[in-house]
Amino acid sequence: MAQQYIAYLRVSTQRQGASGLGLEAQRSAVLAHVTGSDKTVIEEFLEVETGKGSNALEKRPQLRLALERCRKTGATLLIAKLDRLARNVHFVSGLIETGVDFVAADMPHANKVMIQMHAVMSEWERDQISERTKAALAAAKARGVVLGATGPQNLRRHLQERQEAAAMFKARLRPVLNGLIGQGLSRRAMVLQLNTLGIRAAKGGQWTHGQLQRLLHTT
Repeated sequence: MAQQYIAYLRVSTQRQGASGLGLEAQRSAVLAHVTGSDKTVIEEFLEVETGKGSNALEKRPQLRLALERCRKTGATLLIAKLDRLARNVHFVSGLIETGVDFVAADMPHANKVMIQMHAVMSEWERDQISERTKAALAAAKARGVVLGATGPQNLRRHLQERQEAAAMFKARLRPVLNGLIGQGLSRRAMVLQLNTLGIRAAKGGQWTHGQLQRLLHTT
């Protein structure tokens, strides 16, 4: 029997929904996932909302309907990208607890543990960007840093900030690394898994074998 999917597409604002911005890319990803196989999409649900807040599922009536249809038909929920659900660990965990199978077209081989790891890192990355944006200028001024200035004192402060950020990154990533190590993966397999999950390296790019080696040697 052909694998049946119910597609869930989401955009974040009414303006995006009206313009169709982002929707066609999501539909293309969904179509690419099923093309050339015995998989089929039997229904599509479209959501237009912000998705903010810990109760994001309650704000998504179309997602609730899609999940209910999955339960009734035995279909699997299909989304184009994992971040179309939420960069929120609580929300992703709640979705997993519904018992409905779901798959992201951009991470088709990711199991639920991998998806939770991705959510953890995505939420942390989102929070860190927000906190740095809000606090950077105030913190710099409080330390007497003259923005745009150079010199030994500012360089030392900048180095200290980079070291502190690196330590936070290592501490946050440690549970993910422990999970991959616990699976008995080689270093190269770990690099592939990190990149497949969309977990970015310290500078925001994809992981390399050398980057992972250096991180493991210092954690």
